Amino acid sequence: MLSDRPFTKQNLDMYLRELAKEFRKRYGKSVPAEIILVGGAAVLVNYGFREKTYDMDAIITTASSMKDIINYIGDKFDLPTGWLNTDFMNTSSYTPRIIPFSKYYRTFSNTITIRTISAEYLVAMKLKSGRMYKYDRSDIIGILLEQKRMGDPLTLDRIKKAVCDLYDAYDNLNDEIRQFIEQALKDGKYEELYAKVREFEKENRAALIQLHKGQQKAITTDNVNDILTALRKKKEKQN
Repeated sequence: MLSDRPFTKQNLDMYLRELAKEFRKRYGKSVPAEIILVGGAAVLVNYGFREKTYDMDAIITTASSMKDIINYIGDKFDLPTGWLNTDFMNTSSYTPRIIPFSKYYRTFSNTITIRTISAEYLVAMKLKSGRMYKYDRSDIIGILLEQKRMGDPLTLDRIKKAVCDLYDAYDNLNDEIRQFIEQALKDGKYEELYAKVREFEKENRAALIQLHKGQQKAITTDNVNDILTALRKKKEKQN
């Protein structure tokens, strides 16, 4: 469930701090707990080009009781059910191989260790997902831009290695998304491309919402990109 209250880096840290305080209150310091932030949450804590996200995807390594504490904090701050969730583990971008490539972020209340995914491994995950109607593609360009500004630019070789580390082979990505990243790296005009891709994603999201209202066709994860491609071609033909 998406929240109508966005997460920012500031309130994200606050909610995680409150989560850790409650976890420590219930279990002390003897129960190990680790959360790996991925997706939009990982972008927020590692980069500055995105101001917010509407969901917090994570890998949670701890006792099953963590879910109860997440719900407790959600109720306390009027957050939606599943404000911190592991739903992405049911998607194609998830693999347990991600865990060794995570990096330390912070520890709250000496109980919960927070780790994140960044750089080429976050790009690899975004490429695997590659959704045209969320922020996957603009996030990729934003990461490329900020890595370049930090003096640690991502190369195609680094990205290919990350994809292979997580998903066995670079060729396991679909042709269209490989062309997308290769052309972006070749052109190197990240600021200009970021604005274009972000607008492209917004238009696609609006088109899907309109299509859903009309109930013209069932939209699923498997067919959504094909539907968007067909809608865009139809629009170009009309124009």
